[in-house]
Amino acid sequence: MINLRSGTHIVPQFTFDCGQTLYDIPIAYETYGQLDAGGGNAILVSHGFASDHHAGGDGGWWSGLIGSGKALDTDRYFLICMNNPGSCFGSIGPATTIPGAGRPYGPDFPDVTVADMVEAQRLTLDALGVGKLAAAIGYSFGGYLTFQWAVAHPDRMRAVVVAASRIYDGGGPEKVAGMVSNFDKAPGWNGGNYYERPDGVLEALKQFRAGELRRNGLVSEMLSKTGGDESAANRLVEAAAARWASEVDANSLIALTRAGVAFDLSDRVGEIKVPLLYVLCDTDNLYPGAAGPKAVDRMQSLGVDATFHEIKTVHRHRGGLVDHEKWSGVLAAFLASHAAP
Repeated sequence: MINLRSGTHIVPQFTFDCGQTLYDIPIAYETYGQLDAGGGNAILVSHGFASDHHAGGDGGWWSGLIGSGKALDTDRYFLICMNNPGSCFGSIGPATTIPGAGRPYGPDFPDVTVADMVEAQRLTLDALGVGKLAAAIGYSFGGYLTFQWAVAHPDRMRAVVVAASRIYDGGGPEKVAGMVSNFDKAPGWNGGNYYERPDGVLEALKQFRAGELRRNGLVSEMLSKTGGDESAANRLVEAAAARWASEVDANSLIALTRAGVAFDLSDRVGEIKVPLLYVLCDTDNLYPGAAGPKAVDRMQSLGVDATFHEIKTVHRHRGGLVDHEKWSGVLAAFLASHAAP
């Protein structure tokens, strides 16, 4: 039984790294399983860049790993996934209405950092009665948050798992400029204040997402569902992009891109004090598996108890999601060795 529950924690006062303070900010989350009496069986799961906090259950982006008897066993662990501040799936973000103003923050939303996201997670965990985490786990952009947890709060967890990610983003101002350029020419963009005329921006979002899904391997995944019919597979990709575009805020993508570009903990990797499992996919177009052994060698040279596992997959960046069975046993064994209360 997965025992899925949804909720929202309201943080009474939150000061961002940029110095701006907002009040009564919502942090949306889902939990799976039951928190034990000591609050020590919780696993924090952090989602990807354009994803959300629906990680388990029907349609969950990691439902292959979350559930009764699965690697992230809800009979044993209490899983929690939160929507990042700056995103647009229930937590505070650019699409949130400014109290008393009657309009969204839009481009005026505070510059948010990965450290801000982790602090919002920490406050929410405290409110839920979570003690020392059994583990912190992150996929893709969520790996940034997990690394941040590992260096900022090394005594708050027993183990760390990072998949399809790395300890720095590697992008620069051009990455943010590229994201902005996706929408600059869209009818109605208006410098980000597009909410009264969204149609042109929705089309730009759809095209952006379709390109991203193709680069990240969704076509190969859809081909398996269409019996190899490439035209049908591409139609499924377009449909998925359209659904996503109808739910996403373009200003959130820009805000999250800025946060990612600013993320770099490569000089602090030696501060990780708990066992770490690092997982990459051999065909990943964003975080190639070939980089894994060198990264783990460096961690180990700095005293980190790090282990590397490579997933062989045709699904590129999505390989750790689609081919979950190719590493679920490794994940379960790692947690059994290091995350037990």
